[in-house]
Amino acid sequence: VQLQASGGGLAQVGGSLRLSCTASGHTDSSYVMGWFRQAPGKEREFVATIRWRDTMSYYEDSVKGRFTLSRDKAKNTVYLQMNSLKPEDTAVYYCAAGYRLITSSLRILRSYDYWGQGTLVTVSS
Repeated sequence: VQLQASGGGLAQVGGSLRLSCTASGHTDSSYVMGWFRQAPGKEREFVATIRWRDTMSYYEDSVKGRFTLSRDKAKNTVYLQMNSLKPEDTAVYYCAAGYRLITSSLRILRSYDYWGQGTLVTVSS
């Protein structure tokens, strides 16, 4: 599986951006695709993830109500709609994917086997 992320850029505080991640390769009902982010000087952290089979989504607490995941099954693409952006959302965002992740592992970085190249999101005040 190869992942191609896009959609980063510069936004104002309170603005919006939409990230996309397209997978090439096999996806099945056990597939999970998520987003992590890494701010300068910080560790990579979980943002959100979606289960392919039922679109059940999970979010990190600081983005709940502001970020929304969706997926286009035909395009093997997941979208992360980011609204009400804050300066602390500034980071490089990475999409990640894996198979057969159990619920308790969905927020754990090392659970994911495939990673995209990262896309920079900068929120300016």
